[in-house]
Amino acid sequence: MRGFIDLHCHWIPGIDDGARTVDEGVAMLERLHAAGFDTVVATPHTRPGMFENDATGLRNAFEAAVPAIRAAARGALPSLTLASEHFFDDVVYARLREGHVLPYPPLPGRPYKRVRPILVELSPRAFPPQLQARFFDFRKAGLSAVLAHPERYQPVWDDDRCLDALIDAGAQLLLDVCALVGKYGSKPQRIAEKLLDEGAYSAACSDAHRPEDVEVTERAIERLAAIGGPDEVDRMLRRGPTTIL
Repeated sequence: MRGFIDLHCHWIPGIDDGARTVDEGVAMLERLHAAGFDTVVATPHTRPGMFENDATGLRNAFEAAVPAIRAAARGALPSLTLASEHFFDDVVYARLREGHVLPYPPLPGRPYKRVRPILVELSPRAFPPQLQARFFDFRKAGLSAVLAHPERYQPVWDDDRCLDALIDAGAQLLLDVCALVGKYGSKPQRIAEKLLDEGAYSAACSDAHRPEDVEVTERAIERLAAIGGPDEVDRMLRRGPTTIL
């Protein structure tokens, strides 16, 4: 099966905790393409205090990385685009309101949406106060939240109904598919399976940081097929991402 779109991947070398070298970035992308991904969105971290990236710097890094990746590649590569994984704190929230962020781009040949999706990451231990209200504020800024790997957050382990208010505020849930094979432990796996069964996710992704993560992604896609069949794989990895973009 082909035509998959990976909405969350750390293949740009040397910019965060993802690929360390061009060769690692190439290996990740070639393996993702072989696994069925025809489009891969780079989503390097924007997290003040840990990864001091901003929109301008990430655009520059992407523009430098793409020709280097293509020159080093020996096999086929997916189409490459850029967004960012925004850690949701007060600094990033201020940037968001001022428009200094990197939402998802549209698919090639498609027009920009009036409300643009933006990838958001939360603290794994606690959600910030007034999160639903702030997600509503996204709409005023012309953005809508795509929540990265909700199955990995402790508040969701405690009571996944905490996501209802965020969904009501327009958030879409993005599954890290590798949770389905226990990459992050039993609690994220249990919650991922529950949310998947409830149809809560809009799409899935690899969240690959290293070439070896792609092998786990392939096993996870097989697990997704075992749970929901080929149509669920297509929905989560092709139709869902297409709708988000």
